[in-house]
Amino acid sequence: MLALFHLSPVLLVTAMLVVLRRPPVHAAIAGTLLVLMLWLVGAADAWSPGSMMAAAQDTVVLFASTAFVIVPGLAFVIFIERLGVNLAVSQWVRSLGLGRGDQAVFIVLGLAPLLEAMTGFGVSLIATVPLLLSLFERRVALRIALTGMAIMPWGTLGLASVIGASLAHLDAPALASTSALTSAPVFLGLSAMALYLAGVCESREWRALGAFWLLFVGVLYGASRWIGPEVAGVAAGLVTAAAVLFAGLWRLRRSNSERGAVQWPRQAWPYLLLIVSIIALKMVWTITSWQDLWVVQGAQVIWKPLASPGLALILVLIGLGFHTRNTQRQTGPDVCMPAALAARAKRPLLTIFFFLAMSQMMVKAGFLAGLMQLLAGLSPTAATSMVAMLGALSGYMTGSNVGGNAIFMPAIAMLPESSRLLLAAVQNSSAGHAALGSLSIVMLILGLAKTQATEEGELVRFGFALACLNTALVALGAGLLSGWFG
Repeated sequence: MLALFHLSPVLLVTAMLVVLRRPPVHAAIAGTLLVLMLWLVGAADAWSPGSMMAAAQDTVVLFASTAFVIVPGLAFVIFIERLGVNLAVSQWVRSLGLGRGDQAVFIVLGLAPLLEAMTGFGVSLIATVPLLLSLFERRVALRIALTGMAIMPWGTLGLASVIGASLAHLDAPALASTSALTSAPVFLGLSAMALYLAGVCESREWRALGAFWLLFVGVLYGASRWIGPEVAGVAAGLVTAAAVLFAGLWRLRRSNSERGAVQWPRQAWPYLLLIVSIIALKMVWTITSWQDLWVVQGAQVIWKPLASPGLALILVLIGLGFHTRNTQRQTGPDVCMPAALAARAKRPLLTIFFFLAMSQMMVKAGFLAGLMQLLAGLSPTAATSMVAMLGALSGYMTGSNVGGNAIFMPAIAMLPESSRLLLAAVQNSSAGHAALGSLSIVMLILGLAKTQATEEGELVRFGFALACLNTALVALGAGLLSGWFG
């Protein structure tokens, strides 16, 4: 009962989001205020100025590390929208003439993860929703769009994995690579669902899906482990998309279908510039270790701004600023940029800030000790299932894998080191997959597709079913991984 009482802020947030249907920022503020009130009245560990200062310090450091990626990331999104980049990519894919199976896999395991891993915020939908609507029947296209979104929890250059690693006191590459394995059943299950929705019946295309899935998981795991989570999702999506494209066009040529030379659309140069910037900075960090020159220290977390992918985004934004100033001076894009950026960034930043503040106060006040004791007393199978459900709940209700990790990852940090990495990966995976099938993503798809009320209800139910399926698949992956290491 005490553990349930200490989780009352999380229950309040859940009730406000699911029952009262309040915006996430309102729920985050209410949860934060409840934690503060309970702490001050002595419902948890004794309040002290030192513990309150520690909670404030860690909240500020974690929020700064998040905002340093989200703000330039949203600015990058605004630029590519104005330059028509995703429209050009969508038209390019449509012109390739691939078969239905190749089209579905190319989008779900290639293009959508690639674009989402680079930017986050559902930006991949700007390209994939119009593209899918032009390739498939409307009802099928909307479901494949949501399926493709829910596949990739490595959005915004792996930000959730980096923040989650800080909260759980783990190495970020270790957490990201383990998460790639716990998410592996989701990658296979959802890509198979996309093929089924597309009406693909040929056994050859289903066998090819297995090969592309292995390639995707292998690249995601390897890049996460040996390069870092910042480029892992980009690498997995890019390599898989190239493999599907090569295989599909090779089959077309064997069947004597005439196709012109395949060229990446020139308008998509900002994406290529971002990839080059990230890789170049990674090489500089490896050679010089200059990221250690600036370290921001909180009470229990640290942040290295020079190692943040936000730095690569800022460099790309400088290039985009010069490009738009020289080529589109008459439209004056710079005049509206601050207002557009503030309008987009205000709500997600406020939501994440209050969820971080709520979680840090819960940690410093001992609210999560009961949950930690509960998890420590469960069998490995029961513990992974419990964490998968809690992670999915946190991701689905916040609509953010960063917000989801902020709620429950601090409790995992208190667990024994032997089980911490696997359970942290389960939290990271389940929160990410649930967040990308949440109501906010569904509403974005509905807005892009200009849907009717009946379609809205159907897609909301489909998204919730996806979240439940993904949770079960993550728990399955964790169980297999636990048995393997055991």
